[in-house]
Amino acid sequence: MAGEVLVDALPYIDLGYDDPGVREAAIAMVEEECRRYRPTKNYLEHLPALNTTAFETPLMTTEFERIQNRLPMEPLSMKRYELPPPPAGKMSEVSAWTESVDNSMAQLEHQAVRAMNLDLMMEYGCEMWKSYLEVLTAMQAKAQARLEAIKKEIQDVNWKRKSKQTQGGEKLRSLEAQWVMLVSKNYEIEQACAKLEERIYQKKNQMVGQNRK
Repeated sequence: MAGEVLVDALPYIDLGYDDPGVREAAIAMVEEECRRYRPTKNYLEHLPALNTTAFETPLMTTEFERIQNRLPMEPLSMKRYELPPPPAGKMSEVSAWTESVDNSMAQLEHQAVRAMNLDLMMEYGCEMWKSYLEVLTAMQAKAQARLEAIKKEIQDVNWKRKSKQTQGGEKLRSLEAQWVMLVSKNYEIEQACAKLEERIYQKKNQMVGQNRK
Protein backbone atom coordinates (compact mmCIF):
# COMPACT_ATOMS: atom_id res chain seq x y z
CA MET A 1 0.00 0.00 0.00
CA ALA A 2 1.11 3.54 -0.72
CA GLY A 3 2.65 5.35 2.23
CA GLU A 4 3.61 2.20 4.12
CA VAL A 5 7.08 2.05 5.64
CA LEU A 6 8.89 -1.26 5.43
CA VAL A 7 10.89 -1.83 8.62
CA ASP A 8 13.76 -4.16 7.80
CA ALA A 9 15.82 -3.60 10.97
CA LEU A 10 15.04 -4.21 14.62
CA PRO A 11 18.02 -2.71 16.46
CA TYR A 12 16.70 -3.56 19.93
CA ILE A 13 16.56 -7.29 19.22
CA ASP A 14 18.83 -7.82 16.23
CA LEU A 15 22.00 -9.72 17.05
CA GLY A 16 25.25 -10.26 15.25
CA TYR A 17 26.53 -6.69 15.00
CA ASP A 18 29.22 -7.37 17.57
CA ASP A 19 30.54 -10.37 15.71
CA PRO A 20 34.17 -10.11 14.56
CA GLY A 21 34.48 -8.74 11.06
CA VAL A 22 31.06 -7.04 10.84
CA ARG A 23 32.37 -3.58 11.75
CA GLU A 24 35.41 -4.02 9.51
CA ALA A 25 33.17 -5.03 6.60
CA ALA A 26 30.99 -1.95 7.08
CA ILE A 27 34.03 0.36 7.22
CA ALA A 28 35.43 -1.28 4.08
CA MET A 29 32.14 -0.62 2.25
CA VAL A 30 32.22 3.05 3.30
CA GLU A 31 35.84 3.42 2.18
CA GLU A 32 35.02 1.80 -1.15
CA GLU A 33 32.14 4.25 -1.65
CA CYS A 34 34.46 7.16 -0.81
CA ARG A 35 37.01 5.95 -3.37
CA ARG A 36 34.38 5.72 -6.11
CA TYR A 37 32.85 9.13 -5.31
CA ARG A 38 34.41 11.94 -7.35
CA PRO A 39 33.01 15.33 -6.30
CA THR A 40 32.75 17.98 -8.98
CA LYS A 41 33.24 21.72 -8.64
CA ASN A 42 29.54 22.20 -8.01
CA TYR A 43 28.23 18.89 -6.76
CA LEU A 44 24.87 20.47 -5.86
CA GLU A 45 24.07 21.67 -9.36
CA HIS A 46 21.46 18.93 -9.81
CA LEU A 47 19.41 20.42 -6.96
CA PRO A 48 16.88 23.21 -7.61
CA ALA A 49 18.15 26.74 -7.10
CA LEU A 50 17.59 28.22 -3.66
CA ASN A 51 15.15 31.11 -3.61
CA THR A 52 17.05 33.73 -1.65
CA THR A 53 14.94 36.74 -2.62
CA ALA A 54 12.67 36.17 0.35
CA PHE A 55 15.31 37.06 2.93
CA GLU A 56 18.34 38.41 1.02
CA THR A 57 18.79 42.18 1.21
CA PRO A 58 20.67 44.30 -1.37
CA LEU A 59 23.53 44.68 1.11
CA MET A 60 23.74 40.89 1.50
CA THR A 61 23.66 40.44 -2.28
CA THR A 62 26.54 42.87 -2.73
CA GLU A 63 28.54 41.18 0.01
CA PHE A 64 27.95 37.70 -1.43
CA GLU A 65 29.11 38.94 -4.83
CA ARG A 66 32.25 40.38 -3.23
CA ILE A 67 33.01 37.07 -1.51
CA GLN A 68 32.32 35.11 -4.70
CA ASN A 69 34.69 37.39 -6.68
CA ARG A 70 37.33 37.05 -3.91
CA LEU A 71 37.56 40.82 -3.48
CA PRO A 72 38.93 42.32 -0.25
CA MET A 73 36.58 43.99 2.19
CA GLU A 74 36.57 47.76 2.11
CA PRO A 75 38.39 49.22 5.14
CA LEU A 76 36.42 51.10 7.75
CA SER A 77 36.11 54.73 6.70
CA MET A 78 37.26 57.21 9.34
CA LYS A 79 36.55 60.25 7.21
CA ARG A 80 33.52 61.23 9.26
CA TYR A 81 35.74 61.55 12.33
CA GLU A 82 38.36 63.75 10.66
CA LEU A 83 38.50 67.55 10.74
CA PRO A 84 40.52 68.45 7.64
CA PRO A 85 41.15 72.09 6.79
CA PRO A 86 40.29 73.44 3.35
CA PRO A 87 42.55 72.21 0.55
CA ALA A 88 45.67 74.25 -0.12
CA GLY A 89 44.21 75.67 -3.30
CA LYS A 90 41.00 76.83 -1.55
CA MET A 91 42.42 78.46 1.55
CA SER A 92 41.08 81.85 0.45
CA GLU A 93 37.57 80.60 -0.44
CA VAL A 94 34.85 81.29 2.08
CA SER A 95 32.77 78.30 0.93
CA ALA A 96 35.64 75.91 1.66
CA TRP A 97 36.02 77.30 5.17
CA THR A 98 32.26 77.16 5.63
CA GLU A 99 32.29 73.48 4.69
CA SER A 100 35.09 72.79 7.17
CA VAL A 101 33.25 74.67 9.93
CA ASP A 102 30.04 72.77 9.20
CA ASN A 103 31.96 69.51 9.37
CA SER A 104 33.51 70.46 12.71
CA MET A 105 30.10 71.44 14.09
CA ALA A 106 28.67 68.10 12.94
CA GLN A 107 31.56 66.29 14.63
CA LEU A 108 31.03 68.30 17.81
CA GLU A 109 27.32 67.50 17.82
CA HIS A 110 28.08 63.83 17.27
CA GLN A 111 30.42 63.78 20.24
CA ALA A 112 27.81 65.60 22.34
CA VAL A 113 25.22 62.96 21.45
CA ARG A 114 27.68 60.21 22.38
CA ALA A 115 28.30 61.87 25.74
CA MET A 116 24.54 62.16 26.27
CA ASN A 117 24.08 58.49 25.44
CA LEU A 118 26.79 57.57 27.93
CA ASP A 119 25.08 59.62 30.63
CA LEU A 120 21.74 57.98 29.87
CA MET A 121 23.36 54.57 29.93
CA MET A 122 24.97 55.30 33.29
CA GLU A 123 21.60 56.38 34.69
CA TYR A 124 19.24 53.85 33.11
CA GLY A 125 21.50 51.18 31.63
CA CYS A 126 21.60 49.06 34.80
CA GLU A 127 17.82 48.83 35.04
CA MET A 128 17.50 48.15 31.31
CA TRP A 129 20.10 45.44 31.62
CA LYS A 130 18.22 43.88 34.52
CA SER A 131 15.01 43.98 32.50
CA TYR A 132 16.81 42.38 29.55
CA LEU A 133 18.20 39.67 31.80
CA GLU A 134 14.73 38.94 33.17
CA VAL A 135 13.37 38.57 29.64
CA LEU A 136 16.35 36.43 28.68
CA THR A 137 15.91 34.24 31.76
CA ALA A 138 12.23 33.75 30.97
CA MET A 139 13.09 32.83 27.38
CA GLN A 140 15.73 30.40 28.63
CA ALA A 141 13.27 28.77 31.03
CA LYS A 142 10.70 28.43 28.25
CA ALA A 143 13.27 26.96 25.88
CA GLN A 144 14.50 24.59 28.61
CA ALA A 145 10.95 23.43 29.30
CA ARG A 146 10.43 22.84 25.60
CA LEU A 147 13.71 20.95 25.42
CA GLU A 148 12.70 18.72 28.32
CA ALA A 149 9.33 18.09 26.66
CA ILE A 150 11.04 17.12 23.40
CA LYS A 151 13.45 14.85 25.27
CA LYS A 152 10.49 13.18 26.96
CA GLU A 153 8.76 12.74 23.60
CA ILE A 154 11.92 11.19 22.18
CA GLN A 155 12.22 8.91 25.21
CA ASP A 156 8.58 7.87 24.87
CA VAL A 157 9.04 7.13 21.17
CA ASN A 158 12.17 5.09 21.89
CA TRP A 159 10.42 3.24 24.70
CA LYS A 160 7.43 2.42 22.49
CA ARG A 161 9.78 1.32 19.71
CA LYS A 162 11.73 -0.88 22.11
CA SER A 163 8.52 -2.33 23.58
CA LYS A 164 7.10 -3.13 20.14
CA GLN A 165 10.38 -4.61 18.95
CA THR A 166 10.72 -6.67 22.13
CA GLN A 167 7.21 -8.04 21.70
CA GLY A 168 7.85 -8.62 18.02
CA GLY A 169 11.14 -10.30 18.86
CA GLU A 170 9.46 -12.71 21.24
CA LYS A 171 6.87 -13.53 18.57
CA LEU A 172 9.58 -13.96 15.95
CA ARG A 173 11.54 -16.26 18.23
CA SER A 174 8.36 -18.27 18.94
CA LEU A 175 7.60 -18.54 15.23
CA GLU A 176 11.22 -19.44 14.52
CA ALA A 177 11.06 -22.19 17.17
CA GLN A 178 7.85 -23.50 15.59
CA TRP A 179 9.47 -23.35 12.17
CA VAL A 180 12.49 -25.29 13.41
CA MET A 181 10.19 -27.85 15.07
CA LEU A 182 8.11 -28.27 11.91
CA VAL A 183 11.20 -28.52 9.72
CA SER A 184 12.61 -31.13 12.11
CA LYS A 185 9.36 -33.07 12.03
CA ASN A 186 9.29 -32.88 8.23
CA TYR A 187 12.85 -34.16 8.18
CA GLU A 188 11.95 -37.00 10.52
CA ILE A 189 8.90 -37.84 8.36
CA GLU A 190 11.05 -37.77 5.22
CA GLN A 191 13.58 -40.04 6.93
CA ALA A 192 10.81 -42.44 8.02
CA CYS A 193 9.33 -42.40 4.53
CA ALA A 194 12.72 -43.11 3.04
CA LYS A 195 13.20 -46.05 5.41
CA LEU A 196 9.73 -47.39 4.59
CA GLU A 197 10.44 -47.07 0.89
CA GLU A 198 13.71 -48.93 1.40
CA ARG A 199 11.92 -51.70 3.31
CA ILE A 200 9.19 -51.89 0.64
CA TYR A 201 11.86 -52.08 -2.03
CA GLN A 202 13.62 -54.87 -0.14
CA LYS A 203 10.33 -56.77 0.37
CA LYS A 204 9.57 -56.49 -3.34
CA ASN A 205 12.98 -57.84 -4.20
CA GLN A 206 12.48 -60.72 -1.76
CA MET A 207 9.09 -61.53 -3.24
CA VAL A 208 10.47 -61.39 -6.78
CA GLY A 209 13.28 -63.73 -5.74
CA GLN A 210 10.86 -66.21 -4.14
CA ASN A 211 8.59 -66.21 -7.18
CA ARG A 212 11.52 -66.98 -9.43
CA LYS A 213 12.31 -70.04 -7.29
